[in-house]
Amino acid sequence: MPHEVRVEESDDDIAKPPPSLKSALRRARVEQAERSDVVAELRRAELVRLDLLFEAFKPILAQVPPQVDLFDAGIAPGERPRLFVDMVAFVEMGHDRRMYRFVQETRNGRLTLAESERVDAMVEAMTDYVARRLVEREQALAADIVARAPPPPLRREQAATPAAAAAAPVAPLAQPRRGWRGALASAFLFTIELLGALALFVLVLGALYVAWRLGANWWVASYAQLR
Repeated sequence: MPHEVRVEESDDDIAKPPPSLKSALRRARVEQAERSDVVAELRRAELVRLDLLFEAFKPILAQVPPQVDLFDAGIAPGERPRLFVDMVAFVEMGHDRRMYRFVQETRNGRLTLAESERVDAMVEAMTDYVARRLVEREQALAADIVARAPPPPLRREQAATPAAAAAAPVAPLAQPRRGWRGALASAFLFTIELLGALALFVLVLGALYVAWRLGANWWVASYAQLR
């Protein structure tokens, strides 16, 4: 038979009430509310500091030409409130909720442009950023204008198209003028060629004559032997 273990209860354990889930829930809600109050207070402090910076930065934005739509500044509330200058640059508070941090999103990650507790220092850094963006816009517009510019007009001698050039009559090449030296050289070469042809003709006739004589002598000798 299994051994039974008896737990002896004292009078203090019997008198102690069991844990209450309602009490635990109440304590957890109170703690959560306290933490929420702290977080909300910190967030309100961040919003106040960012609003002060935004008010100091508005005169700079007012100087931007009205046709430039690069900057859409404003405060975005959230878990981490941020003051956006444009789509890729914003200011947020540091972990101590006192330090301003000016950040720009790049292809290689976030780049910290400036950090300071002073509003005027941050406004100066944001102003420099706006100036750089305006210069980049001017350079992009200038490059676009150069790319779309028509080619320079051709000169009159270059205005003919390839089809017109092909249809134009081709002038005959001028024959080089030969002097008396050229004529004398041509006559000498013609004489040499004529003499060569005559010598070749004489040699052929001589060969034929010799062959004819040899053949005749052979026939004569053969006829004499037969008789």
